[in-house]
Amino acid sequence: MRTKIATATLRKWLLMSAGVLAIGLAVVGIFIPILPTTPFLLLAAGCFMRSSEQLYAWLIHHKWFGDYIRHYREYRAIPLQAKAIALGLLWAVIGATIIFAVTLWWVRALLVIVAVGVTLHLIHIKNLTPEMLHSSQKCFEGGEI
Repeated sequence: MRTKIATATLRKWLLMSAGVLAIGLAVVGIFIPILPTTPFLLLAAGCFMRSSEQLYAWLIHHKWFGDYIRHYREYRAIPLQAKAIALGLLWAVIGATIIFAVTLWWVRALLVIVAVGVTLHLIHIKNLTPEMLHSSQKCFEGGEI
């Protein structure tokens, strides 16, 4: 019995730690385009959902991350402006790295491949539309869809 409690407690702390680490990586990913922000936020939400109701509630109601996570989970969509900013930062950082920091041709090629992959991934994610937000608001207010 005592082993089950210890295992559950350890699991809870490991999940909370993983969630906090994922949020840290997501924040870094905002500034370093090679790190994907969305998957880390979703990972954090999943970890918190299984370990801490308080941390999960904090994350999905967070001023910056909350709407982003809810919209992605509900619609598998992100705002067009977020895509544009992400792509702009991605190509600016990759371009600067290729021009100023990397001299090996194969590393430059690898960076371009990564940037193209991330670009294609972002392009294939649906754009969050006003209609989606409107139906979400109606649903939240108890209205019909």
